[in-house]
Amino acid sequence: MQNSYQGPAVMGVRDQARVVNKLLAERFEKLLPAIMRETGFDMWITICYEDNHDPVFNTIIQWECWAPILQMVVFYDAGEEKGVERLNISITNMQGLMTTIWGLDSAEDQWATLRRVVEERNPRRIGINQSDVIWAADGLTAALKQKLVTALGENFTNRLESAEPLAIRWLESRLPAELELYQHTCAIAHHIMKTCFSSQVVTPGVTTSEDLRWWYWQQTTDLGLPVSFPAFFRFMRGPENRARWGETDNVIRAGDMIHCDVGFKYLRLITDHQELAYVLRPGETSVPQGLLNGMAEANRLQDIFTASWQQGLSGNEILTRALNTARESGIAKPKIYSHSLSHYLHEPGPLMGLPWEQVNCGGRGEVVMNYDTCYTVELGVTCPVPEWGGQEVAFPLEQDAVFTEKGAVYLDGRQTQFHII
Repeated sequence: MQNSYQGPAVMGVRDQARVVNKLLAERFEKLLPAIMRETGFDMWITICYEDNHDPVFNTIIQWECWAPILQMVVFYDAGEEKGVERLNISITNMQGLMTTIWGLDSAEDQWATLRRVVEERNPRRIGINQSDVIWAADGLTAALKQKLVTALGENFTNRLESAEPLAIRWLESRLPAELELYQHTCAIAHHIMKTCFSSQVVTPGVTTSEDLRWWYWQQTTDLGLPVSFPAFFRFMRGPENRARWGETDNVIRAGDMIHCDVGFKYLRLITDHQELAYVLRPGETSVPQGLLNGMAEANRLQDIFTASWQQGLSGNEILTRALNTARESGIAKPKIYSHSLSHYLHEPGPLMGLPWEQVNCGGRGEVVMNYDTCYTVELGVTCPVPEWGGQEVAFPLEQDAVFTEKGAVYLDGRQTQFHII
């Protein structure tokens, strides 16, 4: 299998660092003050150790940051005129993105400095990264929480609150410049999938689903794109191929439908896609109509689902609305299992269904949708395929999209036609 890449440009590490750092500075200037005032926190404290980073901490440091030993970052909203202070109480070099107020030669230790910072500013509501629902907002360890409580004393400890609403808004919100990069990132993702599902990589009767998995993993690794999860490939086949090749055969054969679930990380943005391919039989010039109908039905469910997105609705509400509309429109077996997407794969925004839960996703499903946030349109339908003897076949699809004031927009489009091998 060949492993050459001729798709959209992937930046070198130095250029990626430059872009990420520039975006982080813009997020600090434009986004951070807005969401602190939106959620009502005037102070936000993030504390973690060097080899056990808080999920939020990973998104507030520059690309080339080395964060040794104990890390403390304090954001304090001093009001519209003065803005948000960004204070680093660590020996880490934040390269101008934050003001460093503690060092190894300081007269007081880190905890004493933190207490002084809090006392001098006397915040009303102090957000800490502790949550029962959103893991990305739950980075403060039990031991560090106890040390924080001891350092602050009873007066300020009583002002500590879960920063979950603030962490959600910070992690999910995307600036216009980030959305442009997300479009490009998804173009890279689409190109890799297109190449994977082609005769450049697949030789029917030889290539296995495991071969595709490792080809994808190697391709992204060679490009410097860490996978966001282990790549998955499988195929669906009709009764003729099953009878001929058996249930344990993992070699891709003519007449098989191939499915991938793949993603990677680029510029601190996560991709997550599922697409379908078909291997032509000798003499075939197109995909069987039953398979085409299945993909068209899945596309129709995508339209229904994204039309159900609304500012302020919870994931559970959107799920119920979409499934009801789908069933009323004649989709017999719709299934939706979509989630937020950006810095992290499955957090922190509204969860809209799970493969095993199509009614209520609990607390994660109660998170509401906001503009300028990104999601997977992850779902599937099950349809009979006449060419496969009426066999019920699943058609899972997944594309990345952004929710804007104008509605849902797919990042670099979506699949509406099979990849043909």
